[in-house]
Amino acid sequence: MALENTFIGLIVMWVISLTPIEKRREEDNVKTQQYLAEAPTSPGSKRTVRSAVHELMLKHGVFRIFGNPGSNELPFLSDLPEEIEYVLGLHEQVVVGMADGFAQASGEVAFVNLHAASGTGNAMGALTNSFYSRSPLVISAGQQVRETIGIHSFLSNVDAAQLTKPLTKWSCEPTSASDVPRSFNEAVMQAQASAPGPVYLSIPYDDWDHEANANDELLLRRSYSEENELSAAAVEHLSGLISAAMRPAIILGSAVDTVGANGAAVTLAENSGADVYLAPSPYRLPFPNKHGQFRGVLPASIHAVNTTLAAYDLVLVIGAPVFRYHQHVPGQYLSDEVDLIHITDDPNEAARAPFGTAVVTNIKRAVELLAEAVPPQESVIELRQQGFPATEAPVAGVFDPARVFALLREHAPTGTSYVVESTSTNSDFWAQMDLQEPGSYFWPASGGLGFGMPAAVGVQMALADRQVIGIIGDGSANYGITALWTAAQYDIPVVFIVLKNGTYGALRWFSELLNTPDVPGVNVPGIDFVSLAHGYGVEARTAENEGDFIDALAEAVASRKPCLIEVCTNLTQP
Repeated sequence: MALENTFIGLIVMWVISLTPIEKRREEDNVKTQQYLAEAPTSPGSKRTVRSAVHELMLKHGVFRIFGNPGSNELPFLSDLPEEIEYVLGLHEQVVVGMADGFAQASGEVAFVNLHAASGTGNAMGALTNSFYSRSPLVISAGQQVRETIGIHSFLSNVDAAQLTKPLTKWSCEPTSASDVPRSFNEAVMQAQASAPGPVYLSIPYDDWDHEANANDELLLRRSYSEENELSAAAVEHLSGLISAAMRPAIILGSAVDTVGANGAAVTLAENSGADVYLAPSPYRLPFPNKHGQFRGVLPASIHAVNTTLAAYDLVLVIGAPVFRYHQHVPGQYLSDEVDLIHITDDPNEAARAPFGTAVVTNIKRAVELLAEAVPPQESVIELRQQGFPATEAPVAGVFDPARVFALLREHAPTGTSYVVESTSTNSDFWAQMDLQEPGSYFWPASGGLGFGMPAAVGVQMALADRQVIGIIGDGSANYGITALWTAAQYDIPVVFIVLKNGTYGALRWFSELLNTPDVPGVNVPGIDFVSLAHGYGVEARTAENEGDFIDALAEAVASRKPCLIEVCTNLTQP
């Protein structure tokens, strides 16, 4: 692809400018670029895990292996490409020492292959030097057959990822054979990322003959660079790609809100004319959700992300992982016609991504520079979405969650900050709310229940000049209910709205998705949150109808005291 080839060229030039240019290094770079030009790109081509990793070695310019092999390592060394030289050492400490010297003198990643736990143990003395010299070493070790590790078969490397700590900056045993190529790719990038250093990878020897995943093709097109601030050349290159795109999309992560780049993100979006999505499972609000270019939250499955992004030719991901999937619906990660650039301040996030061109830099400054560099589009941009989906009035005291959110939009104070922990109402929340200011939305970043009520107290303490409303599902509320006591004792004027449907709504949805309709433990009936709140010293009432809700909200806000409003709701899906 044009984008990858151009960007890889820039990165190679950048790397060469920072390291000694020796004849051997120049030859290796030429071989790498030649391999990249000739590498197969057909997503359906058949290859094994072994051949995929060998190809990745060549792609990364790893043309030698420093090693002392054992039985576990032989399957990996089979069918080794002729471009890769095996450098034999007669003791593992010598092997690591040679690799360390090569890595320090060349500035390149050195690849080491050791024998299981015993070979790794023999190398630990030399590894101490490598850790403190920050030498970029990828140390691999063969592991026993995967299914026999748990019974401590002979030559098993038990708890392998822990073996080299604290002398490696990163270590891993892939959780499956299909994840070996991605893990190897991450290992190479981790060895070089930020403060370089040795990394460790343990691979069961029966993994090598497994058929590789078609998505491994995308690893061959990955690239990675780091800049404290985007250089003028990088800004010019990236802004040119954005301006030239026929159908660009921008995917913003929660970190954009965390670092305060919201305004620059809006300018960049408007100048580029791009459609804007939030990365899956956002925990902050980086972009106004009723802006005319906002297209919603990106779905959280591999297949759905690919389907959504297939309409674009350039995708710019800023301040988010690529990607945090949730529902497992497999497929190709990204269509071949789509180029993806990933801007992040987290080198670990960039290293583990299975596709895309990663740039590790200051997020806020990068967005500001790109917003300045991308000229405004000539076409008129719709700056506001028009209208909201219709909602229905409550029936017999039971609200539709969408109606609750519509009432909040209409009657909550301007600039309210929402802390949300009601998973099954996500779709309705994003459809009904009108969130414009930074710091307007907080969500449990990894889905662990119990965040909502305590976080609402903390956010209200931090944002004393804004009203904070916690929207909490009844299942979630029980995990953090004692936060009510703190709110009462410290007189923190947060408003809690408990959406009560007597069940874990998200689990009910997942039970359908996973075809497990008969599972126990998904219902939580019979909880009186009004009485619980009174017991903790918090004023509370149940809203039976719209009038009750509007009055209760107004009284709660005016009181400047902690208050809880219980609302019975019907079942919905995320």
